[in-house]
Amino acid sequence: MEFFSKGKIYNFMKYGRSFVLSTLFLAAISLVLIVTKGFDYGVDFAGGTVVQIKYEAKAPLDKIREDLAKDKMFAGAQITEFGSDEEIVIRFSTVSESVGQDIGDHIRTLLKDTGSFDIRKIDIVGPKIGSELREKGIISAILAVIGILIYVAVRFEWKFAVASIITLVHDITITLGAIILFNIEISLDVLAAVLTLIGYSLNDTIIIFDRIREELEETKNMNFSEIINICVSKTLSRTTITSLLVFFVVLTLYIFGGEIIHGFSFTMLLGVIIGTYSSIFISAPFLTLIGFSVEKYKAKIALREKNKIEKAKMRAMYEKGTV
Repeated sequence: MEFFSKGKIYNFMKYGRSFVLSTLFLAAISLVLIVTKGFDYGVDFAGGTVVQIKYEAKAPLDKIREDLAKDKMFAGAQITEFGSDEEIVIRFSTVSESVGQDIGDHIRTLLKDTGSFDIRKIDIVGPKIGSELREKGIISAILAVIGILIYVAVRFEWKFAVASIITLVHDITITLGAIILFNIEISLDVLAAVLTLIGYSLNDTIIIFDRIREELEETKNMNFSEIINICVSKTLSRTTITSLLVFFVVLTLYIFGGEIIHGFSFTMLLGVIIGTYSSIFISAPFLTLIGFSVEKYKAKIALREKNKIEKAKMRAMYEKGTV
């Protein structure tokens, strides 16, 4: 299946500098949001208690806030709707100091005058555990990026690795900025989505880089911009089909999956759009910005082939007993 004409070459590099500058501007705005506003950590990372309650009728939020305010345990508690008017979530930073104390029974007593309800879920995470989870999440993301850098450097060469890492950092930064902008809580689900996007974005980038490498080895063309246009155009249908497939699956999760996976699906939606855009318009132009030279690359290939031929000759001479 081809969405685009197989033989047509699109001039992506004509506006390559404009694409790079505009997307770097978005990345800069995202960095400002990260530094100034920061993340809204969920219970997984910040520690605290989350109680999910389902009412038979519309939840009286004002009455609930009024009744909970009578107990200092719920000072500063956040009470928000959870997918419908009948369902709410109560978040508060105080964790029960007594193992024997039942938060559910305590809330039932406090909210007995607010209507008929069921407590569906209670999650309690200590601040120390939350801090450890946050630290391990950051370490896992850093290790993933380092592993990618090593893999691409071995698979291609170090400038391809640098370009791929710049693209990944660009994708993650803009995605995190959008998460802050839309007030999405950073939870384990969101972290899982970010780590998934690292692999997804890299996959698209590697396919284009692999096509560029093949074109560099097969063609005598020294115009790197033309080579990029050819390679991106040839992989455009594949990139578009894959991205649309993932997009519609994640969109279905976002629409019908409910609030439980809202953070995961929203992050994936953003990441698929940003990752596809960067793979097509950003990753290859970055190679030109960091000074990739077709001449030096071809000279390196020629030297590698020469060494391979010399090794084959030496092996043949050794096998014949002439060495």
